[in-house]
Amino acid sequence: MAARINKKRSFLFVSRVLGKHIPVNPYTPLLSGAALGLLLYREMEAEGSGTLMDKLLDQAVHGLVHPEYAEEAYRTLLAARLTLPHPSVFIGFAETATALGHSMYNLFAGGASYIHTTREVIPELASVISFEEEHSHAVDHLCYALHPELLSGNEPVILVDDEITTGNTAINIIRDIQAKFPRREYVVASLLDWRSPANIQAYRDLEQELGIQITALSLLQGTIEVNGTPLLDADAGKDKQDEDNGVPVVTTYIQDGLERLNVSSADSCGEINPSPYLKLSGRFGLASSDNAAIDEEVAAVAAKLRALREGGRTLVMGVGEFMYLPMRIAAEMGEGVFYQSSTRSPIYPQHRPDYGVRSAAGYPSAGDPTITNYIYNVEYGQYDDIFVLLERDVPGRRIKPMTDILKGLAGSKVHLIVLAPREATEGAADDGNR
Repeated sequence: MAARINKKRSFLFVSRVLGKHIPVNPYTPLLSGAALGLLLYREMEAEGSGTLMDKLLDQAVHGLVHPEYAEEAYRTLLAARLTLPHPSVFIGFAETATALGHSMYNLFAGGASYIHTTREVIPELASVISFEEEHSHAVDHLCYALHPELLSGNEPVILVDDEITTGNTAINIIRDIQAKFPRREYVVASLLDWRSPANIQAYRDLEQELGIQITALSLLQGTIEVNGTPLLDADAGKDKQDEDNGVPVVTTYIQDGLERLNVSSADSCGEINPSPYLKLSGRFGLASSDNAAIDEEVAAVAAKLRALREGGRTLVMGVGEFMYLPMRIAAEMGEGVFYQSSTRSPIYPQHRPDYGVRSAAGYPSAGDPTITNYIYNVEYGQYDDIFVLLERDVPGRRIKPMTDILKGLAGSKVHLIVLAPREATEGAADDGNR
């Protein structure tokens, strides 16, 4: 547990299997999403799946409890080549569950499509659905499906979040989807489900109101009671390391063969970043037929980064919503690699053995300097080298506050890795220490 600096909700469950606030074996968060996929497959009652499901679920749980077995369990689940009995659309919630939703979807060899919500503003595109996460410090969610038919059919929609406390976020998105793309069946999948009896009844009431079916799946279910006053004025960045200890920052453009989408982003200051997005990150929608191309490029990028490693303990970081591909790349970079992502969630740090966030460093986001991002539970010298993966280029002045923090944490070197299309890497501008 940790204290959230948010007047709407004063607490946070700090997950050991998500890869957001605690560095983890990269196969652990991949396995957690795949385990949710197994629950879905079992719920859909595919013929002859009983014995196989029991065996795979046992192995998944063993891998989650014992991280040293996470890779073996994850590979076993993927090798089963499960296909859903009928097409389904997966939607992961930004920012925390973008990779969780992707890894759940990725379990299936066919019959699945995926998109994650985003809080990034892309002027060239219109959001097909919009809804609010009421308890969040950033309430608005957008959804940029390149192909509106992604949501226009009758397929079940699988909503994926790391934690359900009240269930209101799922209710909000279901209402918006049902108003625009009506269907019969929804599934809400999460690592944790803490809904009260009244919250559970709210799902039943919504079913009756809209004439739909809502199924809830989770790895852990229970109830909670919250007492106390939320922290409103704490400085979550007070523990940051900002001294220059001579650690170099090396920026490398890594070529890949993944397709780009030539759209820009706009921040709250009105500044436009014209750098293209990765088309298959999950932000714009993808289908099972895209997975092979992603697998191929993940392996190629991981091989290049593996050659850059200089120490025995390496941290690979995603940034904000860009979690899944860095997680996949980290998983193939060899032994001694840990993974986590930066986050915009403000959490109060405290050095205490039984507390979820023991260190914190805050800095202006590279995507929008009015937003503070944080790196949690990374202390000086914990890792020899730190790799930060960016899906698109950003001005050096925008990323410098983050790399300055990481220079105070890495033992020997910080690698800023910019994923770039092969044709764009020649003649890339020198911007800072590159």
